[in-house]
Amino acid sequence: MPDPELSATTRLFALVDVNNCYVSCERVFNPSLEGKPVVILSNNDGCAVARSAEVKALGVKMGEPWFKLKDLAKQHGIIALSSNYALYGDMSNRIMTVLRDFSPDVEVYSIDESFLGLNGLGSLWDSPTAMGQSIRQRIRQWVGVPVCVGIGNSKTLAKLANHIAKKRPDFDSVCDLSSMTRQERDALFSTIDVGEVWGIGRRLSEHLRASGIDTVAQLRDASPAWLRSRFGVVIERTVNELNGLSCLALEEVAPAKKQIIASRSFGQPVLTIDELGESVSNYMTRAAEKLRRQNGVCEAIQVFVQTNPFKASDRQYSNGVVVPLPNASCDTRLLIRAALFGLAQIYRPGYYYKKAGVILQGISGACAQQQSLFTTYGDGAASEAMMRTLDSLNQRFGKGAVSIASAGTRNDWAMKRERKTPDYTTNWNELPVARAN
Repeated sequence: MPDPELSATTRLFALVDVNNCYVSCERVFNPSLEGKPVVILSNNDGCAVARSAEVKALGVKMGEPWFKLKDLAKQHGIIALSSNYALYGDMSNRIMTVLRDFSPDVEVYSIDESFLGLNGLGSLWDSPTAMGQSIRQRIRQWVGVPVCVGIGNSKTLAKLANHIAKKRPDFDSVCDLSSMTRQERDALFSTIDVGEVWGIGRRLSEHLRASGIDTVAQLRDASPAWLRSRFGVVIERTVNELNGLSCLALEEVAPAKKQIIASRSFGQPVLTIDELGESVSNYMTRAAEKLRRQNGVCEAIQVFVQTNPFKASDRQYSNGVVVPLPNASCDTRLLIRAALFGLAQIYRPGYYYKKAGVILQGISGACAQQQSLFTTYGDGAASEAMMRTLDSLNQRFGKGAVSIASAGTRNDWAMKRERKTPDYTTNWNELPVARAN
């Protein structure tokens, strides 16, 4: 029987995560890549930003420069492809569309991860596991990529359940912690390193181990008050979540480091592209500030818009587009130009828009970027000094005290991608062709 302490709560969440997202998207249109070692390279084909399971097994680390891997690639037949962010972004949009058929409450956490609120949906399925399997099968059939589903009474438990679903083949890619007994969860949690808990980074996990907390079970059973006194309120909230007490509502989690999302519903419907452009510029400004705070740069941005799906009397429209950058950058000016360029492609007049947003993709540390032989945009000492001054003024005089006055929409983002696959789903000239003898 399920643990009555968890059964008593009405909160239930699912986390749906695409397995090796970029590689899986490429395999949809090139099945010959299945089972082969594949890496996806960053802009200008510099570093590995995604790896198949076969490549991970060879010990290749995230961000490893491609030139260092060429001997290993020759030895093991590693296939390297350039990043195709337009394809990955469109595939992500398709997955999110499928997920909205299962729940009206969907939080896009990153390009390959989404949280679903499952409150009140229990009568639609024999069990949460049955729902998770249906999600898996439909995404596999309709989109073509494999996913894992984790289910729990809090977002932290759903995230942990997803990790278990990925690592334990006996769960068949779906793990529902909410239906387990306390003893069953104890057996699982005692075998999982504390560093696998959502929000427990490398440095914090080292401090926890030094305090005798090595596993998820030990963290869950530790005193929240003691942890708060030692490590702060965030870890106290994490422990409460591990015990099934939901503390994090949808859309209230700090952005992931590998993708940064900034979006918000409008207070009233928006009709014109000028109004949308102003909101997108504001969102991008905030996202760029967050990016710089973690000393990061991004390689592509995604812009999306949508009408109100719950207002049946309005015409419905939603769309998104990914704009690759010529080089990794955290310069607000370049990111806004890219965002407005993307917005111009997806905007359609005559709709009442309810929401817009931006997603920064391909994030890495600024210090990890290789020097380019080509002209760079939004990079270098001048850009760094400008952004540092901008952030300093806004910190001193208040948010938005200094902002970008205008932004162009020139298509200045061509980049070196010698190994890029076609834009199968977003470019009429690159649609896949089937031939019959």
